[in-house]
Amino acid sequence: MAVNEYIPFLSEIKDVIQHTEIEFTFRMAYQGDVKPGQFFEVSLPKYGEAPISVSGIGEDYVDLTIRKVGKVTNEIFNHYKGQHLFLRGPYGNGFDVANYEGKELIVVAGGTGLSPVRGVVDYFATDASRSNGFTLITGFKSPEDVLFKADLAKWRETSEVILTVDKAEEGYEGHVGLVTKFIPDLPIKNLDDVQVIVVGPPMMMHFTVQEFLKRGIAEQNIWISQERKMCCGIGKCGHCKIDDTYICLEGPVFNYTKGKDLID
Repeated sequence: MAVNEYIPFLSEIKDVIQHTEIEFTFRMAYQGDVKPGQFFEVSLPKYGEAPISVSGIGEDYVDLTIRKVGKVTNEIFNHYKGQHLFLRGPYGNGFDVANYEGKELIVVAGGTGLSPVRGVVDYFATDASRSNGFTLITGFKSPEDVLFKADLAKWRETSEVILTVDKAEEGYEGHVGLVTKFIPDLPIKNLDDVQVIVVGPPMMMHFTVQEFLKRGIAEQNIWISQERKMCCGIGKCGHCKIDDTYICLEGPVFNYTKGKDLID
């Protein structure tokens, strides 16, 4: 029997992992095909629904990292391990890791933009044989806003990881500055073959991509995600439409040759 994409299904909360005061990962029971960068609609009767990017994939679960920012997400935070939420999806095209296998890969993520690419990062950072070199540059507002700290520590053991914050208290020993600060001098083995993924707020993506273009990297080697434009997931509400493109149907992941016209 075919799954009706309009109808939510009940999913058990297998675990809840806190990152910051307002950002938690809900590990939801799920069995089926799903890619990093896709998203689910999370809903609660009487409260509504919210599109949430997949931040992790397991044999019988998906991770959904949620920020407490409104009516729906506020209510989601009142649910705990063993309780249930409604899901529908997954929607969108996601990141196909096959596009990057055997190549040098650079991922740049800003803030919660690390969530939709976490699966890609984990895939390449934990097995060096899958790429010809992997680098992650990720930035957050402050040390208190950093997500996936345990993952970052694990990835550092096998890959180049640059973690930076916009600002920090005096005495902070890590990097301070925007992610774009690290691109001009970033070692790149082959400018013609390297693949770049950029995910984050629109302005961050715009200026980050510009820095890579200045390095001579071709537009077709750059990928972005418009995950912030998601709404209904099935192209009916029109919220995600930019010009003639429905982001939730054709994206949210785009090659920059098309995506450059979709950064609003």
